[in-house]
Amino acid sequence: MAKFRKVPETLQLLNPSDLSSTPSAPASSGTLDSIAFAVHRRGRLLKVLGMWFGISAAVGNTIAAGIVRAPGDIAQWLPNIYLFFGVWVVGGLYALSGASSMAELGAAIPRSGGQYNFSRRALGEYAGFIVGWSDWLSTCGTAAAVAIVIGEYSGELIRPLAGHVNLIAVLIIVGFFVLQWRGIKWGSGTQLVTAAVKTFAFVIVVAACFLFGGHARVAASASAVPAPMLPSGWPLALAVLLGLQAVFYSIDGWDGIIYFGEEVRNPGRNIPRAIFGSVATIMGIYLLINAAVLYVLPMSQIAGNNFVLGTAAEKIFGPYGDTIIRAIMVISLLSCLNANQLFCSRTLYAMSCDGLFFRTFTRVNAGGTPALSLLLSTIVGILFVLVSMLKLAGLSPFDLVVDMLSFFFVANYTLSYWSLFALRKKEPQMVRHSPSQLSYVSAVAVGDSPQRKPSVTTLAARRGVYADTFSATVFACRNSSRYSFPPVFESVPDILNPPNGCAPTIAPVHLRFKYKFPT
Repeated sequence: MAKFRKVPETLQLLNPSDLSSTPSAPASSGTLDSIAFAVHRRGRLLKVLGMWFGISAAVGNTIAAGIVRAPGDIAQWLPNIYLFFGVWVVGGLYALSGASSMAELGAAIPRSGGQYNFSRRALGEYAGFIVGWSDWLSTCGTAAAVAIVIGEYSGELIRPLAGHVNLIAVLIIVGFFVLQWRGIKWGSGTQLVTAAVKTFAFVIVVAACFLFGGHARVAASASAVPAPMLPSGWPLALAVLLGLQAVFYSIDGWDGIIYFGEEVRNPGRNIPRAIFGSVATIMGIYLLINAAVLYVLPMSQIAGNNFVLGTAAEKIFGPYGDTIIRAIMVISLLSCLNANQLFCSRTLYAMSCDGLFFRTFTRVNAGGTPALSLLLSTIVGILFVLVSMLKLAGLSPFDLVVDMLSFFFVANYTLSYWSLFALRKKEPQMVRHSPSQLSYVSAVAVGDSPQRKPSVTTLAARRGVYADTFSATVFACRNSSRYSFPPVFESVPDILNPPNGCAPTIAPVHLRFKYKFPT
């Protein structure tokens, strides 16, 4: 185990925001000149991203394999059109409730690294340690799961590639590593293009289903077998819980912009707009896709179908329908993989800046990429792919990785929502960027009055906490008996971060560093 060594007790920074992209100074100097030298030597993140990138990152990360598998599972558990749509609507309200909390936190603490920053600032080093490492590992695992599905679909589209799922997954992960190594402009450009292409493709498929799907539905209804019976009592309650679990997993990722806080231009304005725009876009696409599927296929053909979009497309486009949907899904999953690799490199970078990992991993290349953090994240993603080859517990590789990660998703969200309450009590003077805009958007979202600024985000945050606690129970019922949290160090570095949301007039700031990881 790495030993901590003593460093000077006091360090001066010009501005509290300096720490957001600058690691601690070398142990031999606490002066501003040494900080400037460290920044020049290690590089820094580039502030080049905007609202549309935030929406594209969320859309790319969210709309992936979940929308392919979820409708068939939900229809099997809840073979009723009102309940089927009801769980999707509840999922949208759940995301909307949480969006207000994340928008306030992301605008007030614009640091790259995601939910880790909120928990560490509000709840302390231990909570930040848990959230940071679990978020990083789960994001690396998500990238691996997505790469595995890309390998499966590629084998269906190009027959010579069949049977090489894990090889394809590793090569794709390495390919995005090379792309993102060149710089954030390459990664963000790829994200914008792939997200736009897959959104346009889904809109075309939905439009085709409504325009040409009427005759297909009549023909399918005439030959369809009866739909499964709707359960009652406790089995119905369990079915609703399982349906909500599938929806919550499918919509996770709408807050992708918070992983790039210090790389976003005008974060107080663009982060809230990107988060609410992401929720609206994602839920709009999901509801349209489900409505189109129900318009073309009867419930009996949807229930239990793990590729219901392909079945619906075959009714419209004939034998090419399945191929069209798989091609769209490959593009969709490539967008998701690109986003996840961007996410995990920022999380590891932020933890390294705060002393929770080796300072070497704070290095940023000329293109604005945390190069070593990206390299290690890529290696861990490849290890997840290799672990999936073991086929533990008789599960498919995708299901195995998803089951290992689902609990961490909900646990991190719950701690992030509680961070909002903790910061309101702990730091009431914290600057909340663009409060009028954030309160107005939140008020429209939750149906409250824009004049009640202090209560709007608090109300939404409470709803987010209740919803996430509920979903945590759902995940735990299925997964916690098989997997649990990994052990953590009994003690973590005691590092006090300056308030990144404080007014810039508070300078210089004196910090006390007791320990750090060795360089």
